[in-house]
Amino acid sequence: MALRWTTSARADLVRLHEFLQPINPRPGALAVRHIVAGARRIPGRPRLGQGLREFTGREVRRLLIGEYELRYELAGRDVFVLRIFHTREDR
Repeated sequence: MALRWTTSARADLVRLHEFLQPINPRPGALAVRHIVAGARRIPGRPRLGQGLREFTGREVRRLLIGEYELRYELAGRDVFVLRIFHTREDR
Protein backbone atom coordinates (compact mmCIF):
# COMPACT_ATOMS: atom_id res chain seq x y z
CA MET A 1 0.00 0.00 0.00
CA ALA A 2 1.12 3.53 -0.75
CA LEU A 3 0.79 6.33 1.80
CA ARG A 4 -0.61 9.55 0.34
CA TRP A 5 -1.22 12.87 2.07
CA THR A 6 -4.16 15.05 1.08
CA THR A 7 -3.74 18.80 0.79
CA SER A 8 -5.85 19.18 3.95
CA ALA A 9 -3.61 16.82 5.93
CA ARG A 10 -0.47 18.66 4.81
CA ALA A 11 -2.09 21.96 5.79
CA ASP A 12 -2.96 20.46 9.20
CA LEU A 13 0.70 19.56 9.79
CA VAL A 14 1.77 23.09 8.88
CA ARG A 15 -0.95 24.59 11.09
CA LEU A 16 0.04 22.44 14.07
CA HIS A 17 3.71 23.26 13.61
CA GLU A 18 3.01 26.99 13.28
CA PHE A 19 0.91 26.88 16.45
CA LEU A 20 3.60 25.09 18.48
CA GLN A 21 6.68 26.85 17.02
CA PRO A 22 6.36 30.16 18.93
CA ILE A 23 5.66 28.36 22.21
CA ASN A 24 8.62 26.01 22.01
CA PRO A 25 10.27 25.15 18.67
CA ARG A 26 11.72 21.77 19.60
CA PRO A 27 8.47 20.14 20.81
CA GLY A 28 6.70 21.54 17.74
CA ALA A 29 9.12 19.83 15.38
CA LEU A 30 9.05 16.64 17.44
CA ALA A 31 5.24 16.52 17.38
CA VAL A 32 5.20 16.77 13.59
CA ARG A 33 7.88 14.06 13.27
CA HIS A 34 5.95 11.82 15.67
CA ILE A 35 2.75 12.22 13.63
CA VAL A 36 4.53 11.49 10.34
CA ALA A 37 6.25 8.43 11.84
CA GLY A 38 2.90 7.16 13.10
CA ALA A 39 1.34 7.62 9.68
CA ARG A 40 4.16 5.65 8.05
CA ARG A 41 3.14 2.59 10.09
CA ILE A 42 -0.33 2.49 8.54
CA PRO A 43 0.45 0.86 5.16
CA GLY A 44 1.93 -2.16 6.95
CA ARG A 45 -1.13 -2.48 9.21
CA PRO A 46 -3.92 -0.61 7.40
CA ARG A 47 -6.66 -1.49 9.87
CA LEU A 48 -4.60 -0.32 12.84
CA GLY A 49 -7.00 2.53 13.59
CA GLN A 50 -10.63 2.50 14.70
CA GLY A 51 -13.26 2.53 11.95
CA LEU A 52 -15.50 5.59 11.71
CA ARG A 53 -19.07 4.65 10.82
CA GLU A 54 -20.19 8.15 9.88
CA PHE A 55 -18.39 7.83 6.54
CA THR A 56 -20.92 5.55 4.85
CA GLY A 57 -19.54 3.72 1.84
CA ARG A 58 -15.93 4.63 2.64
CA GLU A 59 -13.38 2.97 4.89
CA VAL A 60 -12.26 5.91 7.00
CA ARG A 61 -10.40 5.18 10.21
CA ARG A 62 -8.80 7.17 13.00
CA LEU A 63 -5.52 6.55 14.71
CA LEU A 64 -4.46 8.27 17.92
CA ILE A 65 -0.81 9.31 17.87
CA GLY A 66 0.02 10.82 21.21
CA GLU A 67 -2.39 13.72 21.64
CA TYR A 68 -3.24 13.84 17.93
CA GLU A 69 -5.98 12.17 15.93
CA LEU A 70 -5.05 11.18 12.40
CA ARG A 71 -7.92 10.29 10.08
CA TYR A 72 -7.17 8.19 7.06
CA GLU A 73 -9.00 6.37 4.29
CA LEU A 74 -8.27 3.00 2.74
CA ALA A 75 -8.99 3.16 -0.98
CA GLY A 76 -7.79 0.33 -3.16
CA ARG A 77 -4.05 -0.05 -2.67
CA ASP A 78 -3.63 3.42 -1.19
CA VAL A 79 -3.87 4.94 2.27
CA PHE A 80 -4.91 8.59 2.19
CA VAL A 81 -4.16 10.70 5.26
CA LEU A 82 -7.21 12.98 5.37
CA ARG A 83 -6.90 15.21 8.44
CA ILE A 84 -4.91 15.67 11.65
CA PHE A 85 -6.27 17.28 14.82
CA HIS A 86 -5.16 17.76 18.39
CA THR A 87 -7.54 15.76 20.56
CA ARG A 88 -8.46 18.89 22.57
CA GLU A 89 -9.05 20.96 19.45
CA ASP A 90 -12.57 22.30 18.95
CA ARG A 91 -13.58 21.21 15.47
